[in-house]
Amino acid sequence: MVRGKGLLRLVPALTVLAMLGPVAAGLLGALGPALGHLPAAGLSAPPLTPLTAVLSTPGIDRSIRLSVTTGLAATALALGTVTLLLAGWTGSRAFGLLQRALSPLLAVPHAAAAFGLAFLIAPSGWLARIVSPWATGWQVPPDILILHDPWGASLVAGLVTKEVPFLLLMSLAALRQVDAARSRAVALSLGYGPVMGWIIGVFPRLYAQIRMPVYVVLTYAMSVVDMALVLGPTTPPPLSVQIVTWMSAPALEMRMQAAAGALLQLALVLATLALWWLGERVVARLGRRWVTAGRRAPAVEPLRWLGLAAASIVAMTVLAGIAVMMLWSVAYVWRFPAALPGALSGAVWIRQGPVLSSTLAETMWIASASTAMALVLVLGCLEAEQRYRLRLSGRGLWLLYLPLVIPQTAFLPGLQALLIDAGIGAGQIPVILAHLVFVLPYVFLSLGDPYRAWDARLGTIAATLGAGPNRVLWRVRLPMLLGPVLTAAAVGLAVSVGQYLPTLLIGGGRVMTLTTEALALSSGGDRRVIAAFGLMQTLAALLPFALAIGVPAVVWRHRKGLAHG
Repeated sequence: MVRGKGLLRLVPALTVLAMLGPVAAGLLGALGPALGHLPAAGLSAPPLTPLTAVLSTPGIDRSIRLSVTTGLAATALALGTVTLLLAGWTGSRAFGLLQRALSPLLAVPHAAAAFGLAFLIAPSGWLARIVSPWATGWQVPPDILILHDPWGASLVAGLVTKEVPFLLLMSLAALRQVDAARSRAVALSLGYGPVMGWIIGVFPRLYAQIRMPVYVVLTYAMSVVDMALVLGPTTPPPLSVQIVTWMSAPALEMRMQAAAGALLQLALVLATLALWWLGERVVARLGRRWVTAGRRAPAVEPLRWLGLAAASIVAMTVLAGIAVMMLWSVAYVWRFPAALPGALSGAVWIRQGPVLSSTLAETMWIASASTAMALVLVLGCLEAEQRYRLRLSGRGLWLLYLPLVIPQTAFLPGLQALLIDAGIGAGQIPVILAHLVFVLPYVFLSLGDPYRAWDARLGTIAATLGAGPNRVLWRVRLPMLLGPVLTAAAVGLAVSVGQYLPTLLIGGGRVMTLTTEALALSSGGDRRVIAAFGLMQTLAALLPFALAIGVPAVVWRHRKGLAHG
């Protein structure tokens, strides 16, 4: 990776190419079919025909509206929950407990979290069971539309349960750079309450640090497919699901319609991001007026309890969802309204064992390969930073987040069309490279700060003893950074395990992972099988984090001073 000086200088460029090349190629690849030109299928149409077909699709206006409203609502609720939690409870025992509960939940794949939530809130779900019949009188599941509701409320709830842990961890990392304790102390000395003091003294600078993660959340919430398939409306579905439906249609001319829909999705996301940006400016101006007027707003202080309650509900929802999946995977008889199964059986695990094991093996191979490639590139970039005194600029940070701000549904259909034009068949290698696009940014963000925080004086001492730069890297820096490197690898594995759309489209339906199989089974209605696949998917994402914590503890048990990060 770093043997040759010239090769090391090339690693940042290779990383940008691996991360942004497929995105740019996919957007360009979508442009031709969107304008009525699909040579691989021998199809041609007037330029505006695909877009006209998209806009004339029944219910397309509702699909567009759903994408915008669910995205904005989920982002606002997640950001509001994290803000109130940090403002009211930072440093408290309750906050420490919640932080420890929420942090591992970030690794739970979106599809698994959606399955768990569905098992909880469905009319025949666990929440209805534990209050029936003694509190509700229900002897059969009520005829209430909860899942797939036309407003997207259940989808918003699912998105919030996943995005609160993400924004919380991003905020905790950013708080170290904003001197939060001193700013809050100044605000308290001026007569502001703890919550309002934190909001006016800390939040503006914190938000400047987490603006890009918030944009990532908004983009994902607007274009999510896996959670939308489990929880979202169906008649019509959100625009992202509609695009995937067009891509999967047997009629090849629907690919042109899907490409036009992909570009429409991109334009929709960019317009909504611009709207959010304008909202930031409005809120900032109103906030300055509020501070200038000297208002203390004591009525805001009780909202800290709302933040604590919302964050607690998020943690309990995900944990309860995992528990219900465990119960369903071994349930033999579980009739409504019984709160627990009447009998247990491992028949599902035995029957599905061969499929689960082969799918798990393929999932972990793809995840391991994409994560290993990401680690090599990220370590090369970070080492180049240190050796050549480079620094990640604001523009570089934008490039890092760009694959996460561009909706997957905007460029993956075009990338699939380009691969078909080039005669590249579906298989594991294209899927691994597609996963790399999304794994790379998260691995870089996870490893960047610990790598830069390593005490360079240790390298200087090693150099005075005759060690060259490569030997310092392999014998000093990386062994001391074992914990952060393994944590970054665990993050990469979890991101890859949870990928649905890249596997489905780039794999052409021929690459089976736990996520694609679980979502394919979700339409079948067998909760036991769905629960087994969802639980296995969760374990595949969580186990690497357990190893990332356990391995350094064992390796450095007699040399704790050498552990770093």
